[in-house]
Amino acid sequence: MAHGHGHSVDEYLETIYFLAFPIGEYRPATASNAIASRVAEMLGVSRASAGEMLKRLEAEGLVERGEQKEAILTPTGIERAERVVRKHRLIERFLTDFMGYTAAESHVHADELGDTFSEDMVERINERLGYPDRCPHGWPIETDFEQAENAELVSLAELSTGSEAEIVRLAEHDGELLSWFYDNGFAPGVTVVRQRSEPQGPLLVEIGGATRPIVEKFAQGLYVRPVA
Repeated sequence: MAHGHGHSVDEYLETIYFLAFPIGEYRPATASNAIASRVAEMLGVSRASAGEMLKRLEAEGLVERGEQKEAILTPTGIERAERVVRKHRLIERFLTDFMGYTAAESHVHADELGDTFSEDMVERINERLGYPDRCPHGWPIETDFEQAENAELVSLAELSTGSEAEIVRLAEHDGELLSWFYDNGFAPGVTVVRQRSEPQGPLLVEIGGATRPIVEKFAQGLYVRPVA
C-alpha cells in the first residue's frame, strides 16, 4: 500500500469514515462528509498534506467534494473504508485474544499492522476467533450492524443527570485517550451513573461504586446505552 506523508490511502479512508459515520462527537449526518482540517487533526498532519492526499483520493474515485469542499466518500470509497475498518477491528481482537496485548495496545499495533494482512489472512483470523461480534473497544465487527446500533446509543456527555447507562463503545481515534479510558475503569460493559456537576466543571459519574470526574471532551468519546 502506497503511503503519503506517513499515512496510507486506507488510513485516510478509515479516518474519513469515522468522521462521517460514528455517533457522539462525530454524529452521522445526511451525507458522509468530513472537512480536510478534521482529517488532518485526527492523523496529526498538516492541512496541506491532508489536502494533497484528498486530491489523490478524489482522482482515484474514492472521494468527491461537496458544496462546502467537504470530502465525501463515494460508494467505492465507502465500500473500501468499511473493509479497512472491519480488518482493523479483527486485527485488534487477534492481538488481544491470541497475542496477549491490552485493549489499548491493540489499537496502536493494529494501525501499524493493517497493511501487512491480506484479506485472506483476515478471514482466517475471523474464523479462528470464532467470528467475534465486536472489537476490544466495543465497536461491531460488521459495519452494517454498527450503523443500526447507533440509534440506541448516546455519548456520556449527553446522558441526563441521574441516568444510568452501560458503556458500549470507546472512541479509538486517540490512543492516549483510549489508554486513559481503560486506566480509569471506563470499559465496554461497565455501568455508569451520570451525577450532577458544577457549571464549567468536569462531569461527575459514578463508576464501580466511586465518583469520578471526566471532562466533557472525554465524555463525548464514551458511547453508552441508557438503562430503561
